[in-house]
Amino acid sequence: MATPLQLAVIIPTFNEAGNVVPLLDKLSIALADYHWEAIFVDDNSPDGTADLVREIGQKDTRVRVVHRIGRRGLSSAVIEGMLATSAPILAVVDGDLQHDEMALPKMVAAIEADQADIAIGTRYAKGGSVGEWNKLRHRASQGATWLGQKLLRVPLSDPMSGFMAIRRETLMAALPRLSGVGFKILLDIVASLPTPPRITEVPYVFRSRLNGESKADSMIALEYISLLIDKTIGRFVPTRLVSFLAVGGLGVAVHLTVLGSALALGATFLNGQFAAVATAIAFNFYLNNRFTYRDRRLKGWKMLTGLLSFYLVSAVGAVANIGIGNWVHQMDSQWWLAGMAGVVVGAVWNFAASSFVTWRK
Repeated sequence: MATPLQLAVIIPTFNEAGNVVPLLDKLSIALADYHWEAIFVDDNSPDGTADLVREIGQKDTRVRVVHRIGRRGLSSAVIEGMLATSAPILAVVDGDLQHDEMALPKMVAAIEADQADIAIGTRYAKGGSVGEWNKLRHRASQGATWLGQKLLRVPLSDPMSGFMAIRRETLMAALPRLSGVGFKILLDIVASLPTPPRITEVPYVFRSRLNGESKADSMIALEYISLLIDKTIGRFVPTRLVSFLAVGGLGVAVHLTVLGSALALGATFLNGQFAAVATAIAFNFYLNNRFTYRDRRLKGWKMLTGLLSFYLVSAVGAVANIGIGNWVHQMDSQWWLAGMAGVVVGAVWNFAASSFVTWRK
């Protein structure tokens, strides 16, 4: 009879071909006493990461790959990898060699001994470190950590960590409420559980990347904010709507700036309102395409056709915007109040229709 599988290591990847073999070598040493498998979840890396893992898997049955096409995101990749195995304990390790695999046995042992439901590799407990991070990155991480602890009230020294092991039953309890948004799967899981989990923290020193390029950019901060919104008010207000309204708020500033400038240059209110509406629509399209609908982002020629469709979708709202704004202004109201009245009416239509037309799945 085959030895029962004890552990699955989930490794989300994108352009990590240069790290696959070194990582597997390190895992083989660290997990020598376990019956384990490695599941790489690759988002169709151009560098051939999935093909390399598939080739290795032909010789080593412990190695498998989930090759995703048309889907992106670390959290969703981890969830898919966890659901693709029958192992009772699930670990998550980044594919860039920055997590210390030698901490895994302690994490797994805590779960096997029924001391914890989740074991977390932490950089902020005694004995842990962020390694060679610069001051700016360190402070940004500390700020995000504080924000997560305060808003979600999670008892973690390092809620931003992506290095963990979890009992399968604990994952399944959190699964119905998981957002799958962004890069912080640990925070998502802990905040989604119906009851507080037992947690063990294992300190480790964060390594510097040796191969490949860092995936850290401004989108990580945006995804983190989206996750916090989803886990705080997401059950009442969709995160996408919050983002759309935030973009709309910036659009209001653009709208009023253009309108005020036009009036200062001697334009009539009606002409100024036309110019303000046209500019604000283009501005809102760009930001919504970049952030609100980033999972459906339009590129190349599709961005041009998307802009045109967004103008068409907004046309009905724009007519109401201009008409109502002009009507309010004729009632001897302040120009800025008239402008805002039109904006509110247009925004309601824009959100409802753009999801089904411009950024349809």
